[in-house]
Amino acid sequence: MRTKTKFMIVSGEASGDGHAAKLVRAIREFAPDAEFFGAAGPKMREAGVEAVVVSDELSVVGLAEIGRALPVFLRAMRDLRTAAQKRSPDVVILVDFPDFNLKLAKSLKKRGFKVVYYISPQIWAWRKYRISTIKKYVDLLLAILPFEKEWYEKNGVRSVEYVGSPLAREIHSKTTRTDFRTKYQLDQDEPVVALLPGSRHKEIVRILPVMIEAASKMKAKDPHIQFIVAAADKKGAMDIEHLLTSIGLEKNTEMPGLKVVENETYDVLNSSDVAAVTSGTATLETGIIGTPLAIVYKTSALNYRLLEPLINVEHYGLINLIAQERVAVELIQDDFTAGSLSDELFRLLDPKVNSEMRLKLQQAADKLGHGGASARAAEAILKLVDQKSN
Repeated sequence: MRTKTKFMIVSGEASGDGHAAKLVRAIREFAPDAEFFGAAGPKMREAGVEAVVVSDELSVVGLAEIGRALPVFLRAMRDLRTAAQKRSPDVVILVDFPDFNLKLAKSLKKRGFKVVYYISPQIWAWRKYRISTIKKYVDLLLAILPFEKEWYEKNGVRSVEYVGSPLAREIHSKTTRTDFRTKYQLDQDEPVVALLPGSRHKEIVRILPVMIEAASKMKAKDPHIQFIVAAADKKGAMDIEHLLTSIGLEKNTEMPGLKVVENETYDVLNSSDVAAVTSGTATLETGIIGTPLAIVYKTSALNYRLLEPLINVEHYGLINLIAQERVAVELIQDDFTAGSLSDELFRLLDPKVNSEMRLKLQQAADKLGHGGASARAAEAILKLVDQKSN
Protein backbone atom coordinates (compact mmCIF):
# COMPACT_ATOMS: atom_id res chain seq x y z
CA MET A 1 0.00 0.00 0.00
CA ARG A 2 1.25 3.44 -0.85
CA THR A 3 2.31 5.79 1.92
CA LYS A 4 -0.52 8.14 1.12
CA THR A 5 -3.76 6.46 0.19
CA LYS A 6 -6.44 8.60 -1.44
CA PHE A 7 -10.13 8.02 -0.96
CA MET A 8 -13.16 9.62 -2.52
CA ILE A 9 -16.02 9.31 -0.03
CA VAL A 10 -19.58 10.34 -0.82
CA SER A 11 -22.56 10.76 1.47
CA GLY A 12 -25.67 12.86 1.06
CA GLU A 13 -27.73 13.04 4.25
CA ALA A 14 -27.36 13.46 7.99
CA SER A 15 -27.26 9.81 9.08
CA GLY A 16 -24.79 8.84 6.35
CA ASP A 17 -22.65 11.86 7.16
CA GLY A 18 -22.20 10.61 10.72
CA HIS A 19 -21.38 7.06 9.68
CA ALA A 20 -18.95 8.28 7.02
CA ALA A 21 -17.16 10.51 9.54
CA LYS A 22 -16.68 7.53 11.88
CA LEU A 23 -15.35 5.47 8.99
CA VAL A 24 -12.86 8.18 8.03
CA ARG A 25 -11.52 8.27 11.59
CA ALA A 26 -11.32 4.47 11.67
CA ILE A 27 -9.35 4.35 8.42
CA ARG A 28 -6.95 6.95 9.78
CA GLU A 29 -6.29 4.70 12.76
CA PHE A 30 -4.73 2.25 10.29
CA ALA A 31 -3.50 4.75 7.68
CA PRO A 32 -2.80 8.11 9.38
CA ASP A 33 -1.71 9.82 6.16
CA ALA A 34 -4.82 8.88 4.19
CA GLU A 35 -6.41 11.70 2.18
CA PHE A 36 -10.17 12.08 1.79
CA PHE A 37 -12.24 14.17 -0.58
CA GLY A 38 -15.76 13.93 -1.98
CA ALA A 39 -19.32 14.89 -1.03
CA ALA A 40 -19.20 15.78 2.64
CA GLY A 41 -21.61 16.96 5.28
CA PRO A 42 -20.61 18.82 8.46
CA LYS A 43 -19.42 15.77 10.41
CA MET A 44 -17.32 14.53 7.49
CA ARG A 45 -15.77 17.97 7.05
CA GLU A 46 -14.98 18.04 10.76
CA ALA A 47 -13.28 14.66 10.32
CA GLY A 48 -11.03 16.16 7.64
CA VAL A 49 -12.81 15.31 4.39
CA GLU A 50 -12.26 17.92 1.68
CA ALA A 51 -15.68 18.86 0.32
CA VAL A 52 -15.63 18.85 -3.46
CA VAL A 53 -19.41 18.87 -3.02
CA VAL A 54 -21.05 20.18 0.16
CA SER A 55 -23.68 17.52 0.63
CA ASP A 56 -25.90 19.32 3.14
CA GLU A 57 -28.37 20.35 0.44
CA LEU A 58 -28.46 17.07 -1.47
CA SER A 59 -30.91 15.27 0.80
CA VAL A 60 -34.42 15.10 -0.63
CA VAL A 61 -37.40 12.81 -0.12
CA GLY A 62 -39.31 10.97 -2.81
CA LEU A 63 -39.29 10.71 -6.57
CA ALA A 64 -41.04 14.02 -7.25
CA GLU A 65 -38.59 15.94 -5.06
CA ILE A 66 -35.66 14.20 -6.77
CA GLY A 67 -37.03 15.38 -10.10
CA ARG A 68 -37.11 18.99 -8.98
CA ALA A 69 -33.60 18.72 -7.53
CA LEU A 70 -32.20 17.14 -10.69
CA PRO A 71 -29.98 20.11 -11.70
CA VAL A 72 -28.30 20.06 -8.27
CA PHE A 73 -27.73 16.30 -8.52
CA LEU A 74 -26.33 16.52 -12.03
CA ARG A 75 -23.90 19.28 -11.05
CA ALA A 76 -22.74 17.29 -8.01
CA MET A 77 -22.33 14.16 -10.14
CA ARG A 78 -20.27 16.07 -12.70
CA ASP A 79 -18.06 17.68 -10.05
CA LEU A 80 -17.37 14.34 -8.37
CA ARG A 81 -16.56 12.62 -11.65
CA THR A 82 -14.16 15.41 -12.55
CA ALA A 83 -12.48 15.26 -9.14
CA ALA A 84 -12.08 11.48 -9.40
CA GLN A 85 -10.48 11.73 -12.84
CA LYS A 86 -8.09 14.46 -11.73
CA ARG A 87 -7.08 12.97 -8.38
CA SER A 88 -7.28 9.20 -9.04
CA PRO A 89 -8.45 7.87 -5.65
CA ASP A 90 -7.35 4.37 -4.73
CA VAL A 91 -10.93 3.53 -3.75
CA VAL A 92 -14.28 5.29 -4.00
CA ILE A 93 -16.40 4.80 -0.86
CA LEU A 94 -20.12 5.39 -1.29
CA VAL A 95 -22.13 5.69 1.93
CA ASP A 96 -25.88 4.98 1.83
CA PHE A 97 -27.78 7.58 -0.32
CA PRO A 98 -28.65 5.06 -3.08
CA ASP A 99 -30.62 7.30 -5.45
CA PHE A 100 -27.43 9.26 -6.07
CA ASN A 101 -24.68 6.82 -5.17
CA LEU A 102 -25.76 3.90 -7.35
CA LYS A 103 -25.65 6.18 -10.39
CA LEU A 104 -22.23 7.43 -9.31
CA ALA A 105 -21.04 3.84 -8.80
CA LYS A 106 -21.95 3.00 -12.39
CA SER A 107 -20.23 6.09 -13.75
CA LEU A 108 -17.00 5.69 -11.78
CA LYS A 109 -16.70 1.93 -12.16
CA LYS A 110 -16.91 2.35 -15.94
CA ARG A 111 -13.97 4.75 -15.63
CA GLY A 112 -11.90 2.08 -13.92
CA PHE A 113 -12.23 3.01 -10.23
CA LYS A 114 -12.63 0.53 -7.39
CA VAL A 115 -16.01 1.07 -5.71
CA VAL A 116 -16.98 0.18 -2.13
CA TYR A 117 -20.54 0.59 -0.93
CA TYR A 118 -20.84 1.06 2.85
CA ILE A 119 -24.27 0.76 4.48
CA SER A 120 -25.71 -1.31 1.71
CA PRO A 121 -28.86 -0.09 -0.06
CA GLN A 122 -31.98 -1.61 1.46
CA ILE A 123 -33.08 -3.22 -1.78
CA TRP A 124 -34.27 -6.21 0.23
CA ALA A 125 -37.05 -3.82 1.32
CA TRP A 126 -37.90 -2.21 -1.99
CA ARG A 127 -36.65 -1.64 -5.55
CA LYS A 128 -35.00 -5.05 -5.75
CA TYR A 129 -34.19 -4.42 -9.41
CA ARG A 130 -31.25 -2.29 -8.26
CA ILE A 131 -29.31 -5.44 -7.44
CA SER A 132 -28.13 -5.65 -11.06
CA THR A 133 -26.34 -2.30 -10.62
CA ILE A 134 -24.61 -3.56 -7.47
CA LYS A 135 -23.49 -6.77 -9.18
CA LYS A 136 -21.97 -4.87 -12.09
CA TYR A 137 -20.51 -1.75 -10.52
CA VAL A 138 -19.69 -2.41 -6.84
CA ASP A 139 -16.44 -4.22 -5.96
CA LEU A 140 -17.18 -4.62 -2.25
CA LEU A 141 -20.50 -4.31 -0.44
CA LEU A 142 -20.33 -3.71 3.32
CA ALA A 143 -23.56 -4.76 5.05
CA ILE A 144 -24.54 -3.51 8.50
CA LEU A 145 -27.65 -5.53 9.35
CA PRO A 146 -27.39 -9.19 10.41
CA PHE A 147 -29.59 -10.67 7.67
CA GLU A 148 -28.18 -8.66 4.75
CA LYS A 149 -25.08 -10.72 3.88
CA GLU A 150 -27.08 -13.91 3.37
CA TRP A 151 -29.77 -12.07 1.39
CA TYR A 152 -27.28 -10.44 -0.96
CA GLU A 153 -25.34 -13.65 -1.48
CA LYS A 154 -28.53 -15.57 -2.27
CA ASN A 155 -29.27 -12.92 -4.88
CA GLY A 156 -25.92 -13.24 -6.60
CA VAL A 157 -23.75 -10.55 -4.99
CA ARG A 158 -20.39 -12.26 -4.47
CA SER A 159 -18.26 -9.71 -2.64
CA VAL A 160 -20.26 -8.77 0.45
CA GLU A 161 -19.06 -8.57 4.05
CA TYR A 162 -21.10 -8.10 7.20
CA VAL A 163 -19.30 -5.62 9.44
CA GLY A 164 -22.06 -5.03 11.99
CA SER A 165 -24.06 -1.93 12.69
CA PRO A 166 -22.06 1.27 13.24
CA LEU A 167 -24.73 2.12 15.80
CA ALA A 168 -24.15 -0.93 17.98
CA ARG A 169 -22.57 0.03 21.31
CA GLU A 170 -21.90 3.50 19.92
CA ILE A 171 -25.32 4.96 20.65
CA HIS A 172 -25.48 6.41 24.12
CA SER A 173 -26.36 9.63 25.86
CA LYS A 174 -23.68 12.03 27.05
CA THR A 175 -25.55 13.10 30.15
CA THR A 176 -27.87 11.57 32.72
CA ARG A 177 -31.62 11.78 32.54
CA THR A 178 -31.65 13.98 35.65
CA ASP A 179 -28.97 16.39 34.40
CA PHE A 180 -30.58 16.72 30.97
CA ARG A 181 -33.98 17.49 32.43
CA THR A 182 -32.43 20.04 34.75
CA LYS A 183 -30.58 21.68 31.84
CA TYR A 184 -33.80 22.17 29.87
CA GLN A 185 -36.01 22.94 32.86
CA LEU A 186 -38.08 19.79 32.51
CA ASP A 187 -39.90 18.48 35.57
CA GLN A 188 -38.07 15.40 36.88
CA ASP A 189 -41.24 13.60 37.97
CA GLU A 190 -43.56 14.23 35.03
CA PRO A 191 -43.56 12.32 31.72
CA VAL A 192 -41.52 13.59 28.77
CA VAL A 193 -42.43 12.77 25.17
CA ALA A 194 -39.73 13.14 22.50
CA LEU A 195 -40.73 14.17 18.98
CA LEU A 196 -38.30 13.25 16.17
CA PRO A 197 -39.67 14.68 12.91
CA GLY A 198 -36.74 13.60 10.71
CA SER A 199 -33.71 15.39 9.33
CA ARG A 200 -34.93 16.37 5.87
CA HIS A 201 -36.88 19.54 5.21
CA LYS A 202 -39.74 17.74 3.46
CA GLU A 203 -40.08 15.28 6.34
CA ILE A 204 -40.23 18.05 8.91
CA VAL A 205 -42.84 20.00 6.93
CA ARG A 206 -45.13 16.98 6.53
CA ILE A 207 -44.59 15.19 9.82
CA LEU A 208 -44.00 17.77 12.55
CA PRO A 209 -47.42 19.51 12.28
CA VAL A 210 -49.16 16.18 12.93
CA MET A 211 -46.83 15.54 15.87
CA ILE A 212 -47.59 18.97 17.31
CA GLU A 213 -51.33 18.45 16.91
CA ALA A 214 -51.01 15.11 18.70
CA ALA A 215 -49.02 16.80 21.46
CA SER A 216 -51.73 19.43 21.85
CA LYS A 217 -54.35 16.70 22.22
CA MET A 218 -52.26 14.98 24.88
CA LYS A 219 -51.59 18.23 26.70
CA ALA A 220 -55.32 18.97 26.79
CA LYS A 221 -55.93 15.62 28.52
CA ASP A 222 -52.89 15.75 30.79
CA PRO A 223 -51.32 19.21 31.23
CA HIS A 224 -48.34 17.70 33.08
CA ILE A 225 -46.94 15.95 29.99
CA GLN A 226 -43.83 17.65 28.62
CA PHE A 227 -42.67 17.63 24.99
CA ILE A 228 -39.25 18.08 23.44
CA VAL A 229 -38.43 18.20 19.73
CA ALA A 230 -35.08 16.75 18.64
CA ALA A 231 -33.36 18.38 15.65
CA ALA A 232 -30.62 16.36 13.92
CA ASP A 233 -28.51 19.43 13.16
CA LYS A 234 -28.51 23.23 12.93
CA LYS A 235 -30.38 23.28 9.62
CA GLY A 236 -33.02 20.95 11.01
CA ALA A 237 -33.41 23.14 14.08
CA MET A 238 -33.93 26.18 11.87
CA ASP A 239 -36.54 24.33 9.81
CA ILE A 240 -38.34 23.26 12.99
CA GLU A 241 -38.29 26.73 14.55
CA HIS A 242 -39.53 28.28 11.31
CA LEU A 243 -42.39 25.81 11.06
CA LEU A 244 -43.40 26.26 14.69
CA THR A 245 -43.50 30.01 14.15
CA SER A 246 -45.48 29.67 10.92
CA ILE A 247 -48.22 27.61 12.60
CA GLY A 248 -48.40 30.12 15.44
CA LEU A 249 -47.31 27.75 18.16
CA GLU A 250 -46.00 30.60 20.27
CA LYS A 251 -49.65 31.68 20.63
CA ASN A 252 -50.88 28.17 21.48
CA THR A 253 -51.59 28.24 25.20
CA GLU A 254 -51.92 24.44 25.29
CA MET A 255 -48.23 24.00 24.41
CA PRO A 256 -46.22 26.38 26.60
CA GLY A 257 -42.51 25.80 26.93
CA LEU A 258 -42.06 23.37 24.04
CA LYS A 259 -38.32 22.66 23.82
CA VAL A 260 -36.38 22.34 20.56
CA VAL A 261 -32.97 20.74 21.08
CA GLU A 262 -30.25 20.65 18.41
CA ASN A 263 -27.71 17.85 17.97
CA GLU A 264 -28.54 16.13 21.28
CA THR A 265 -30.90 13.46 20.01
CA TYR A 266 -29.50 10.62 22.11
CA ASP A 267 -29.79 12.71 25.27
CA VAL A 268 -33.34 13.68 24.32
CA LEU A 269 -34.30 10.03 23.89
CA ASN A 270 -32.56 8.90 27.08
CA SER A 271 -34.38 11.54 29.11
CA SER A 272 -37.79 10.77 27.60
CA ASP A 273 -40.38 8.24 28.66
CA VAL A 274 -41.68 7.64 25.12
CA ALA A 275 -41.02 8.97 21.63
CA ALA A 276 -42.67 9.55 18.26
CA VAL A 277 -39.99 8.80 15.68
CA THR A 278 -39.92 9.29 11.92
CA SER A 279 -39.17 6.05 10.08
CA GLY A 280 -35.48 5.69 9.23
CA THR A 281 -32.21 5.27 11.08
CA ALA A 282 -33.65 7.10 14.09
CA THR A 283 -35.96 4.17 14.86
CA LEU A 284 -32.91 1.96 15.26
CA GLU A 285 -31.14 4.56 17.41
CA THR A 286 -34.23 4.89 19.61
CA GLY A 287 -34.44 1.13 19.95
CA ILE A 288 -30.78 0.87 20.96
CA ILE A 289 -31.25 3.54 23.62
CA GLY A 290 -34.37 1.66 24.72
CA THR A 291 -37.02 4.36 24.63
CA PRO A 292 -40.50 3.00 23.77
CA LEU A 293 -41.60 4.49 20.47
CA ALA A 294 -44.27 4.91 17.85
CA ILE A 295 -42.91 4.90 14.30
CA VAL A 296 -44.47 7.44 11.94
CA TYR A 297 -44.12 8.49 8.34
CA LYS A 298 -45.94 10.63 5.83
CA THR A 299 -45.00 11.68 2.32
CA SER A 300 -46.96 13.27 -0.49
CA ALA A 301 -49.90 11.32 -1.91
CA LEU A 302 -48.07 11.09 -5.23
CA ASN A 303 -44.89 9.71 -3.69
CA TYR A 304 -46.82 7.17 -1.67
CA ARG A 305 -48.75 5.93 -4.71
CA LEU A 306 -45.47 5.58 -6.61
CA LEU A 307 -43.39 4.00 -3.85
CA GLU A 308 -45.80 1.82 -1.87
CA PRO A 309 -46.10 -0.91 -4.55
CA LEU A 310 -42.30 -1.24 -4.58
CA ILE A 311 -42.05 -2.04 -0.86
CA ASN A 312 -41.76 -5.76 -0.12
CA VAL A 313 -41.04 -6.04 3.60
CA GLU A 314 -43.37 -6.67 6.48
CA HIS A 315 -42.21 -3.68 8.54
CA TYR A 316 -41.19 -0.10 7.74
CA GLY A 317 -39.26 0.53 10.96
CA LEU A 318 -35.67 -0.71 11.11
CA ILE A 319 -36.00 -1.69 14.75
CA ASN A 320 -39.00 -3.88 13.86
CA LEU A 321 -37.07 -5.48 11.00
CA ILE A 322 -34.21 -6.32 13.34
CA ALA A 323 -36.62 -7.67 15.98
CA GLN A 324 -38.49 -9.59 13.26
CA GLU A 325 -41.76 -8.55 14.86
CA ARG A 326 -43.90 -5.43 15.22
CA VAL A 327 -42.40 -4.24 18.50
CA ALA A 328 -43.31 -0.61 17.76
CA VAL A 329 -46.60 0.43 16.19
CA GLU A 330 -46.16 1.88 12.70
CA LEU A 331 -48.39 4.79 11.72
CA ILE A 332 -47.76 5.29 8.02
CA GLN A 333 -49.40 7.77 5.63
CA ASP A 334 -53.18 7.83 6.22
CA ASP A 335 -52.79 5.91 9.50
CA PHE A 336 -50.61 8.73 10.82
CA THR A 337 -53.01 11.22 12.40
CA ALA A 338 -52.93 13.35 15.52
CA GLY A 339 -55.54 11.08 17.08
CA SER A 340 -53.78 7.80 16.30
CA LEU A 341 -50.43 9.13 17.50
CA SER A 342 -51.74 10.61 20.74
CA ASP A 343 -53.61 7.38 21.54
CA GLU A 344 -50.47 5.28 20.96
CA LEU A 345 -48.22 7.57 23.01
CA PHE A 346 -50.70 7.47 25.91
CA ARG A 347 -50.67 3.65 25.64
CA LEU A 348 -46.87 3.61 25.77
CA LEU A 349 -46.87 5.77 28.89
CA ASP A 350 -48.63 2.98 30.77
CA PRO A 351 -45.89 1.61 33.08
CA LYS A 352 -46.54 -2.06 32.22
CA VAL A 353 -46.59 -1.45 28.45
CA ASN A 354 -43.53 0.77 28.73
CA SER A 355 -41.53 -1.83 30.65
CA GLU A 356 -42.47 -4.64 28.25
CA MET A 357 -41.39 -2.65 25.19
CA ARG A 358 -38.08 -1.67 26.78
CA LEU A 359 -37.28 -5.37 27.24
CA LYS A 360 -38.15 -6.18 23.61
CA LEU A 361 -36.07 -3.25 22.34
CA GLN A 362 -33.08 -4.46 24.33
CA GLN A 363 -33.45 -7.95 22.84
CA ALA A 364 -33.56 -6.48 19.31
CA ALA A 365 -30.54 -4.23 19.93
CA ASP A 366 -28.53 -7.22 21.12
CA LYS A 367 -28.80 -8.71 17.61
CA LEU A 368 -26.69 -5.87 16.19
CA GLY A 369 -23.40 -7.08 17.62
CA HIS A 370 -21.02 -5.51 20.07
CA GLY A 371 -19.51 -2.52 18.32
CA GLY A 372 -16.47 -2.05 16.13
CA ALA A 373 -18.32 -1.84 12.81
CA SER A 374 -16.39 1.21 11.63
CA ALA A 375 -13.05 -0.48 12.35
CA ARG A 376 -14.08 -3.68 10.55
CA ALA A 377 -15.27 -1.66 7.56
CA ALA A 378 -11.97 0.26 7.53
CA GLU A 379 -9.97 -2.99 7.54
CA ALA A 380 -12.01 -4.43 4.67
CA ILE A 381 -11.52 -1.28 2.60
CA LEU A 382 -7.79 -1.14 3.24
CA LYS A 383 -7.50 -4.81 2.29
CA LEU A 384 -9.10 -3.91 -1.06
CA VAL A 385 -6.55 -1.11 -1.48
CA ASP A 386 -3.72 -3.58 -0.85
CA GLN A 387 -5.15 -5.96 -3.45
CA LYS A 388 -5.36 -3.12 -5.96
CA SER A 389 -1.75 -2.03 -5.41
CA ASN A 390 -0.30 -5.57 -5.62
